[in-house]
Amino acid sequence: MTMRKIRIFCCAVLFLLASLPVAAQEQSFRNPVVSGFHPDPSVCRVGDTFYLINSTFQYFPGVPIYESKDLIHWRQVGNILTRDSQLPLEGAASGTGIFAPTLRYNDGVYYMVTTNISHGGNFMVTATSPEGPWSDPIKLSTPGIDPSLYFEDGKCYLLSNGGDFISLCEIDPKTGKQLTETKPLWGGEGGRYPEGPHLYKKDGYYYLLISEGGTELAHHLTIARSKNIYGPYEGCPDNPILTNCSRLGQYLQVQGIGHGDFTQAPDGSWWVICLGYRHYGGMFHHLGRETFLAPVEWKEGEWPVVNGGMPVDTLTKAKLLPQVILPKSDATDFKAGKLGPEFLYIQNPIRENYAFQDGVWTLKAHGTLTQNDQPTYIGIRQTAPKMTFETEVSLPSKEGNPRAGLTVYQTHEGHIDFAMQGSKLTATFKLKSLEADCGTVDLGNNPGKVRLRVTSDGLRYAFSYSLDGKTYQEVGSADATLLSTEVLGGFTGVTLGLFVEGDNGATAKFHDFSYVE
Repeated sequence: MTMRKIRIFCCAVLFLLASLPVAAQEQSFRNPVVSGFHPDPSVCRVGDTFYLINSTFQYFPGVPIYESKDLIHWRQVGNILTRDSQLPLEGAASGTGIFAPTLRYNDGVYYMVTTNISHGGNFMVTATSPEGPWSDPIKLSTPGIDPSLYFEDGKCYLLSNGGDFISLCEIDPKTGKQLTETKPLWGGEGGRYPEGPHLYKKDGYYYLLISEGGTELAHHLTIARSKNIYGPYEGCPDNPILTNCSRLGQYLQVQGIGHGDFTQAPDGSWWVICLGYRHYGGMFHHLGRETFLAPVEWKEGEWPVVNGGMPVDTLTKAKLLPQVILPKSDATDFKAGKLGPEFLYIQNPIRENYAFQDGVWTLKAHGTLTQNDQPTYIGIRQTAPKMTFETEVSLPSKEGNPRAGLTVYQTHEGHIDFAMQGSKLTATFKLKSLEADCGTVDLGNNPGKVRLRVTSDGLRYAFSYSLDGKTYQEVGSADATLLSTEVLGGFTGVTLGLFVEGDNGATAKFHDFSYVE
């Protein structure tokens, strides 16, 4: 064979090989896919778009909703509970309010069902678009927490945590009226707090996915199945199907994996969205429970295998969907008085205490952060361990002795305030009944506008100020682990906010807002 013929033959072979279908290659992606305080995720797919929601507890507005084309890149398109009539939170303590929502879609309607643990129990809202508007609450009489919906053959079923077991009944999705007796389905494999139920049908089986072990180190996912929706349910012999509370997962930064929801992509692949948290400074986490993603192998008639039977880490491998980076959410323009959907209030805001004029926000005091009675606060979730958060603040009047600035807020019993009061600028740590001065500086008479900055390296928060916007002087610092769930308890993560406290008439002006990771 001549050299020319050999070259032609080789090219033909390469062409044939290139024309053959190529199996998708595993690629690495970073977890969490939605970072910071984003617990109890629920996901559903409509067409080629995935939608994701999370718990919000005592914060307003409630239940952020995100969209994605690939399960990795998410953008917030709004919040579901945006009116006081949907979300009463007056007096809600930290860690109460909205628990574990579920999002489902059926026959042109989106359904979100959840529990307002401090104001009325289980309810449902509906919309024809994920961006809303969403309806006023439809009250559900079924007790328990963590409600979830399942639709089949024109019927709507409601699942919930009935104590030591998961229960099921049929409801009218328009009125919320219970149509059948509540029946127990499954109590799990013996872990504490069987909760977070979701029901799926595949290959003739009803699969019941739940969480057990509590939302701490022992958190895990278990699953059972039955040919009949009301059971009896048989547990998977390989339960738990996902946990980091194991010898394989014990040394990973990611812990507390659980509270999951399955979804199937347009290409037929299965995935689980779940919560977990990342440790910093030892066995501590302060960013809250975050949203993680893992692949699922689910062969016909067989049990699902999550992440190849391995724990979930910050770097995960899977055969990914085609990657699509969506346009950013509605941008915040602080100087124009436009705040994006990422902003939060503690409980229902007293709206007259938040005024915008001529590029400046004027905040009027109402109680204190520690008193937890609709304090004047507006902030965002801390979504990365390393970040810089700053504002420019001024006190227009001494009336009411205003105290105003930035706060690193975990609960009403645990926060670090970096605030100006009179001529003094102080970083103050508050931990339950304890209060400590982390640093103080006297700015002298008439300090005018002062830039306040909080930086974090993941282990410490440092507090500094500038009078010229160029040169900064550190006032003090504090250990980030003091704001961890392990110290303070609760279910939330750190939020970063602007606040003002004081007596009647106390106000502060905020001239800008910046958060950079």
